[in-house]
Amino acid sequence: MALGFAGEVIAKPSLVIGYYPSWKRQYMSAIDFTKYTHINLSFGDWFTPQVVTEMHGKGVKVLMSVGGWTGSNLFSNILKNPTTRTTLLNSMTDYVKNMNLDGIDIDWEYPGRMGNNCNVIDAANDTPNFLKFVQDLRAQFDSTFGTRQKLITMAVRVEPFDVNGAPSADVSAFAKVVDFANLMQYDINGGWNPQTGPNAPFNYENGKGMQLTAGIGFYGRSTTATVDMTLDPNNQYQNQSSVVPLGDSEDAPWYDACAGATANSGTWQWKHLRDQGLLSAPTTANAPWVRKFDPISQTPWLFNPNTKIFISYDDPQSIKVKVDYAAAKGLAGAMVWSANMDYNGELMNAIQAWPGNGGGSTTTTTPAPPVTSTTNTATSSAPGTTTDPAPTSTTGGGGPVAGGPCSSQGAYQCADTTGKNSAYFICNSGTWVQQACGSGTACFQSGANIVCNWPTA
Repeated sequence: MALGFAGEVIAKPSLVIGYYPSWKRQYMSAIDFTKYTHINLSFGDWFTPQVVTEMHGKGVKVLMSVGGWTGSNLFSNILKNPTTRTTLLNSMTDYVKNMNLDGIDIDWEYPGRMGNNCNVIDAANDTPNFLKFVQDLRAQFDSTFGTRQKLITMAVRVEPFDVNGAPSADVSAFAKVVDFANLMQYDINGGWNPQTGPNAPFNYENGKGMQLTAGIGFYGRSTTATVDMTLDPNNQYQNQSSVVPLGDSEDAPWYDACAGATANSGTWQWKHLRDQGLLSAPTTANAPWVRKFDPISQTPWLFNPNTKIFISYDDPQSIKVKVDYAAAKGLAGAMVWSANMDYNGELMNAIQAWPGNGGGSTTTTTPAPPVTSTTNTATSSAPGTTTDPAPTSTTGGGGPVAGGPCSSQGAYQCADTTGKNSAYFICNSGTWVQQACGSGTACFQSGANIVCNWPTA
């Protein structure tokens, strides 16, 4: 499970995993499922055994994904109670058997950490209880179906599961019973931040890679800038409104009962960036839209100067950066959210161009990793850890000031050292840009890194 290094021979990805949402079932006929190794049916139970049989006929393994952003509120209470835990174990086993599934994918958002406002968490015990559950699930699957005949996979945030408000130091016990984990490396920026920013900047921390897949979003997020971003076209971190605009033709205002508010998602699926005419080609925008490619986060963005709408997304160019880096780091493959969002296979073709795919093994050179972003997401109340160089230029008595000068491109620094302030700064194009940790968390400086965690008392 060691990572690949520069100059290592890299084979094609062993895994190409696509999530398919139950509420988009009308689009299934338009997808070439033969390009996937696994499909995770998410998160409903409308899928029939006939659907599973059809996908098996295309050579695809089929899993049922359980949980998700709005379906994780019961995990904590279920797994802490031996009776309900056993009920869930038996239910999953029976469902896999009755549907002829290849396994279960667990998308708990998040053990030991608040996700959706309706969630219940047990900061001390969620992660140990989750480990006990997947160990028991592995034992039950193996005794029922044969050793390692059924898969157990997980969708995970970019940091390990939390225990008492901090990422676990060791998750190797999970790796012994889980087949692979899908890193949700998207929704990094959005309307919850005071500035525009990339939806899915790419970074992988050094670690064990052969049971990890690189998560890639086939969509972007839109926000409304408060300035004309074309006046500073090389800077995608500019002030924005907290009001999220309507996204593509499938977006609509929705009521979040947990948050008690109605809002747009602002989501733009790749297929609608193309078929609604924002992009005339994968890297060409139609007027009045302007396309830029940020060399730091290695992601494209669109801006409409008439409406001031900003969209950050992934395209074939940015996906190539990600798959090249994932291959060089020895990851097992790629994960997609979600399979219904592509346009004529343009993004999937970029994934299929994984180094070494289609022409035997090939020698690759590890690309330089783009700048890290904290995981300040719509589906995570606490961002992750950055590994950027420490800032070398600050103002205002030793601390950064928004708009002030800086000299270490891509550096991160907390606004102060109190452990109670959510604000932090990114050095972008010689200027400090202010961002914020997730709701209820604070910024902590840790050498060259920052960590967003629960505030000090």
